Amino acid sequence: MPFPLYLLSLAVFAMGTSEFMLAGLLPDIAAGLGVPVGAAGLLTTAFAAGLAVGAPVMAVLTRRRPPRTVLLVSLGVFAAAHGVGALTTDFGVLLVTRAVAALADAGFLAVALTTAAQLVEPDRKGRALAVLLSGTTLATVVGVPGGAVLGALLGWRATFWAVALLCVPAALGILRGLPALAPAPAAPLDAELGQLRSPRLLFVMLLAALVNAATFASFTFLAPVVTGPAGLGALWVPVTLVLFGAGSLVGVTVAGRLADRSPGRVLAVGGPLLLLGWPGMALLAVHPSVVLALAFLMGALSFGVGSTLITRILYVAEDAPTLAGACATASLNVGAAAGPFLAAAVLGAGVRETGPFWVSGALVAAALALALWRRTEFRAAGPSPAAGTSRRAVPDPGR
Repeated sequence: MPFPLYLLSLAVFAMGTSEFMLAGLLPDIAAGLGVPVGAAGLLTTAFAAGLAVGAPVMAVLTRRRPPRTVLLVSLGVFAAAHGVGALTTDFGVLLVTRAVAALADAGFLAVALTTAAQLVEPDRKGRALAVLLSGTTLATVVGVPGGAVLGALLGWRATFWAVALLCVPAALGILRGLPALAPAPAAPLDAELGQLRSPRLLFVMLLAALVNAATFASFTFLAPVVTGPAGLGALWVPVTLVLFGAGSLVGVTVAGRLADRSPGRVLAVGGPLLLLGWPGMALLAVHPSVVLALAFLMGALSFGVGSTLITRILYVAEDAPTLAGACATASLNVGAAAGPFLAAAVLGAGVRETGPFWVSGALVAAALALALWRRTEFRAAGPSPAAGTSRRAVPDPGR
């Protein structure tokens, strides 16, 4: 894989740390700002919603801008938002900074996904995506638990400052190491928007959103389960997050090898296991060793299935090169916004700490039901026939 991909992955690591770090900081933020834990969970929803809405908007606004410029400006805004967030004492202001950071993240990620596809051969998008998303999974392995420890020792504000500082080496690496690529060849905007109405594309985006909603519904509220039903101390929260992150790294790596040529295998195996795993965590949450083991397994399954669906979006949306990355970002983060919102609603209704696991199980069940209902259309979701002369054939995802 080209070295610039790893520079992009470093920036994704900083942004992924920010996106996921609240899973270990929610209780402290809630206590520090005087809001319920369920309300503090809306910080995750605000971030994901900003990503979902901002991805297509930013992709359109920056479609004819040099990728390196867009990436650097996005990183600068992202770092500044975290500086303001670290200083504020008002929950509403913190909520706004999360939305602003999300818009910057959306602009970065939409361009980074398209740039990653430009840096490799057309039939290696899955491998390129695996490298890019390794920044996210490393964030869950190293960044998020590290942030949880830093927050426990110095307060949650220190973690926000640390994320802002992480953007500095990422920006320097992109400035010096990323080639000055031209913007991706852009078809007329209305032609690209027309491609986005494809039933196959909308279907895969919906599946990706549902699976990611299931992931975030439970991941966001892991800390209360670890310190509640599992009966573990606060220091076990970063350990659990490390296990989830290590599993997600394994899942993305394995899926990256299969997503280009055998995506159906990943989905056929991973989907049913997710359906069993989330309710299993709810039922067995009182057993600490089981919670720790399932944290690793569910991380692997969630990110393996999720990244495979994101790869399929890049293939199905190949006739909309400017907006393909935005589609992937939007679908991923619609789920990331909806999942914590649904889980917070369940917790607000007085359900026990394991309620988010049941929400995740229901979301995966919906995804599997849709996949079975529209399996013929899903099997047909591959590169367009016109691409056959310039790309290797990519197997239908249902085979």
